[in-house]
Amino acid sequence: MGDDYPTLFRSEQMSLMQFLIPTEVAHDTVAELGELGNVQFMDLNPAVNPFQRSFVGEIRRTEEMARRVRFFESQIQKEKDVVPIRPLYDSAPLVTVGPSAAHNIDELDVTLAEHETRLVQMNDSYKTLSERTRELVEARHVLRETAVFFDKAETQQTDIRTSFDDSSAPLLQHDDREQQYLSTAQFDLEFVAGTIDRTRISTFERVLWRVLRGNLYMNHTDITEPFVDPATGTETRKNVFIIFAHGDALLAKIRKVAESMGATLYPIDANADKRSDSLREVTARLEDLETVLYNTGVNRRSELLRIGENLARWQDVVRKEKAIYETMNLFNYDVRRKTLVAEGWVPTRDLAMIHMALRHATEESGTSVVPILQELSTSKTPPTFTRTNKFTEGFQTIMDAYGIATYQEVNPGLFAIITFPFLFAVMFGDIGHGLIIFFAALYMIFQEKKWARQELDEILGQFFYGRYIILLMGVFSVYTGLMYNDIFSKSLHIWHSGWDFPESDGVSYAVSNGHIYPFGIDPGWHGADNGLVFTNSYKMKMSIVLGVIHMTFALCLQLPNHIKFKRPLDIYANFIPQMIFLHSIFGYLVVCILYKWSIDWSTRDTEPPSLLNMLIAMILSPGKVDAAAQLYPGQSFIQVVLLLLAMICVPWMLCMKPYFQWKEMQMIQGQGYVGLGHRNGGPRESTDEVLENEEEGNGRAIVEEMEEEHEHHDFSEVVIHQIIHTIEFCLGCISHTASYLRLWALSLAHAQLSEVLWSMTIEKFLGLSGIFGTIALVMVVVFWFLATVFILCIMEGLSAFLHALRLHWVEANSKHYQGEGYSFTPLSFAKLDEKE
Repeated sequence: MGDDYPTLFRSEQMSLMQFLIPTEVAHDTVAELGELGNVQFMDLNPAVNPFQRSFVGEIRRTEEMARRVRFFESQIQKEKDVVPIRPLYDSAPLVTVGPSAAHNIDELDVTLAEHETRLVQMNDSYKTLSERTRELVEARHVLRETAVFFDKAETQQTDIRTSFDDSSAPLLQHDDREQQYLSTAQFDLEFVAGTIDRTRISTFERVLWRVLRGNLYMNHTDITEPFVDPATGTETRKNVFIIFAHGDALLAKIRKVAESMGATLYPIDANADKRSDSLREVTARLEDLETVLYNTGVNRRSELLRIGENLARWQDVVRKEKAIYETMNLFNYDVRRKTLVAEGWVPTRDLAMIHMALRHATEESGTSVVPILQELSTSKTPPTFTRTNKFTEGFQTIMDAYGIATYQEVNPGLFAIITFPFLFAVMFGDIGHGLIIFFAALYMIFQEKKWARQELDEILGQFFYGRYIILLMGVFSVYTGLMYNDIFSKSLHIWHSGWDFPESDGVSYAVSNGHIYPFGIDPGWHGADNGLVFTNSYKMKMSIVLGVIHMTFALCLQLPNHIKFKRPLDIYANFIPQMIFLHSIFGYLVVCILYKWSIDWSTRDTEPPSLLNMLIAMILSPGKVDAAAQLYPGQSFIQVVLLLLAMICVPWMLCMKPYFQWKEMQMIQGQGYVGLGHRNGGPRESTDEVLENEEEGNGRAIVEEMEEEHEHHDFSEVVIHQIIHTIEFCLGCISHTASYLRLWALSLAHAQLSEVLWSMTIEKFLGLSGIFGTIALVMVVVFWFLATVFILCIMEGLSAFLHALRLHWVEANSKHYQGEGYSFTPLSFAKLDEKE
């Protein structure tokens, strides 16, 4: 059991446990542990094919049940009218543990199969009836439109020159001869009628004209209502066409062209009485079909409503059953004991809960055989498990995205709760913008119970997941906004300014009045000609100070890691020289910045020196300081000492650790003890406890740890690693310090963009009067607010968020974070929905 109460400072202590589970209670035991959600089982059959494991049949059965449930869900989603699905928390639970579990699962399988059979039959019937209804509707339209066409032909005189005119006849014929030809055409011409997609009608006409060389007469009209495909739900617009031609060959060509272009042809009689009888017959059949189709749709919807009442609990049961049998496939079967043997990682803190869960599973199953739980001794690296809540989860996820912490390593997610929103706020400092994102986060927090039960879209879901991060970013942005004295690019006069601006010859010059502004930047700087120069210098130096402090804090996190993992050599060979190297150069720069800020240069005879030039001269010209650029007495001597310390630290980091590791290797080899089976000649260190575990049958964990954990490293690899580490740290101190200047750059850009947005919108409309001026001002204020939210708060906020992320991942974590662990992934029914 763990004596230390678990915190975010380190991951929780883990124990490797062995479960001896009787086969009759295995299902219920795994179900109980899945509900508890704190056991990560290990695969004890890595060499066995997944299709050759013990519970393949049960998994196939659950997969078939899952397929049916997914089919039901897809059918409900395709339904036009919403089918309500009873939520899981409002559904009666289905008992899947205990003596009646197998019977309930069998009943569920039969129920799902029956529902699927009925639904498939209804779908097929509905599809067949819909297709037949569509054909009858098209036939009715064809009959109606052809009747209309023939009625018009009988009542109107048409000036159509038939295709069998005598080629030698004049164009102007006597009326009686033309009437004679026309009557002859009515008896000799035949026609083809049908429907075709409206988008293809023009192509259809051109193809027919070219194929038949103009020997046809075609008429078409639109069908107003669309045709809906019952399978896909797509709408199709169609036209009725009738084509007159003479001769069987031409009619055969017309039918082939029509069929090739997807047209549907209908046999229409030329006799009007027969057409009327056909129309009445089609109408009657259509009415009967529509009645049957309506009843089928009602029955289908009733079936979907019954399915919707139970769909959520079916999904829950199927997911759990599949997870249970997949987990049981990881177990090994002990033939001698007739039990299933399982091994898994468990938080040491939760061992008492595991014992209670095993006893509860035994009671639920109705047997008296209790599973046995025993701890295995191993030096394998356990998974990393950091227990979080809804407040700390977002910050921990940010750090885990960089890399999972090594087991029991100092967790940077704890400190990111403060440092991440603070560094964001340094770049985003504005009281107004901070309040906007603060209230937005506050609204999401008030709505979290409602939104947590809903399926949010991807973007809104990301913002909701990080609502507490956004809340702290808003709070810290208000704080830094007060420091910058900036609210929507304007300043606040909370206290008396330390500057007066009397006019002289039309020009105002700042004169100190003896007051000191107690918090933040004096509002007198706002609007001053040299205000940008002042804030530029102030924020640039502040970013260096904050950067060195942040890197120093990250470097200090090495110390508890070295102490925890008993690495005293790393303290003397890495931590101490790295701290001296960092502060002999950049720590000295921070001290000079603070000292320079503390001096009233108006009382000095010399100008304030440039600290950048001072740092460059310290390295390139050690021991030489210009009297006009001297910051303090004895500066040259101190800078030479600091530079020598930095130079000494480089070989210190480079040689000390490899040397002591080489001495240790020589000492071990000098003892002359070589263990049997050791590939590299080194001794095998076997304590009495390990030998005892081997005798008790716990050799698997020991063999695996020998194969996986103990890797031999040559001395050359140690030297190369230390050289790379030293060069990376020395160059990283320079590049990472410069990288913190992004705090200054983004803060300056944010303030200037806010000022430009104000001056280009509201400021230009403040002087307008009258009703039109008021309306214009209101419209401009709305535009300014929307631009502020979407440009300054969202776009600029995301930019500052990413830069703060980079400062934590690269500049801070590279100083101490190993990130070589793997996450704790227990069997948890609560996380099955997230995985899907």
